[in-house]
Amino acid sequence: MKLGIMQPYFMPYIGYWQLMNAVDQYVIYDDVNFIKGGWINRNRILLNGEIKYFNIQMAGGASPFKHINEIGISDNVAVINKNLRILDAAYGKAPCFDRVMPLMERILLHQAENLALFIKHSFEEVIQYLNIDTKLILSSDLQKDNELRGQDKIIAMCRLLKADEYYNAIGGQELYSYQKFRENGIKLKFLKTGEVVYKQFDNEFISNLSMIDMMMFNSAAQVKEFLTNYSLLGEDGEN
Repeated sequence: MKLGIMQPYFMPYIGYWQLMNAVDQYVIYDDVNFIKGGWINRNRILLNGEIKYFNIQMAGGASPFKHINEIGISDNVAVINKNLRILDAAYGKAPCFDRVMPLMERILLHQAENLALFIKHSFEEVIQYLNIDTKLILSSDLQKDNELRGQDKIIAMCRLLKADEYYNAIGGQELYSYQKFRENGIKLKFLKTGEVVYKQFDNEFISNLSMIDMMMFNSAAQVKEFLTNYSLLGEDGEN
């Protein structure tokens, strides 16, 4: 069984979804500390040919001393409607706007107990739209040893879920040891995204924007094709 484990990010870039699509089960790592200024509650979209940060407003008390699943989501209707207007202004003339905007409305209007569940719901909406059949699991629902840290905790979750392969984004190569995973009967592989380019109106292409941008400009079938544009790096090299 192939397993992926990542912190929840709001509508992340293509590589995140490639990882989710490549595995059988995907653990949303929600019981770790919130990172201020990171990608957990925001991402980048294209507005008038320029990058704009698109934020999910959190309830008071967001802090790096709290876990992601302890951060509340604001239910301020004015802020939610402002975000919807921004998407309309940015992508109202995009080819797939009529199909993707209702999905984004369901995501942004969703009421959740915390930030992790809000993002989990957004994942569920997107994987249904793209016909991805990966099973999503919250790490906070697993009966694991929370005293473990780093790769030891990742390996423990792999063993708990009976995974024999663990996939991670390419940026984590320095964090994990092939030998340590091999000693635990797990093949460690890193996913490297290939070149993904698509038309963004008549602008010069800007890569690694939010999945919102990709879905607005590409059909579900084309996005699904992009999800397969990657290579896997294992202990024996690329495969």
